[in-house]
Amino acid sequence: MKLSHLLFLLFLLPLASFAQDDAATLTKIGDQVPQFSFETEKGKTVNISDYKGKLILINLFATWCPPCNIELPVMQKQIWDKHKNNPDFALFVFGREEGWDKLTPFKAKKGFTFPILPDLNRGIFSKFATQSIPRNVLIDQNGKIIYQSIGYSEKEFAALTELIDTKLKAARKAK
Repeated sequence: MKLSHLLFLLFLLPLASFAQDDAATLTKIGDQVPQFSFETEKGKTVNISDYKGKLILINLFATWCPPCNIELPVMQKQIWDKHKNNPDFALFVFGREEGWDKLTPFKAKKGFTFPILPDLNRGIFSKFATQSIPRNVLIDQNGKIIYQSIGYSEKEFAALTELIDTKLKAARKAK
């Protein structure tokens, strides 16, 4: 590992540990991702374990949440536009307590092209936390949580973006 990567990872520790110490956060870095199923489109259900072998970013948000609405356009530009065609990457944005009826027009109005999926009864959200959005959870190719955050800040999001870039670059080199 390059010294710059090591220093970067050390820089991430305080940011990642913020979510570790929050009482509302139910998962910890190093945990296996909780198992859950979800719809990728109306009537098509998959399981998170179907994506093992990929770097997975899960975002938990709500359409009415101001910090979520600041974060999602940045996610579109800095993560999705850059990695959407990478077969080693998956992004799932779950609307807490929101169904297709609300999420489909929201996605169209905002011009987002990443998957925005329903979590109508908090079934997915409740695997990770009891409160507070937005949340990002990054899961490595082995199904382990390697990063999680609460809220939105440019600094935190830049660290997440860098970690994704680094992990995907390493996955490409390993092939």
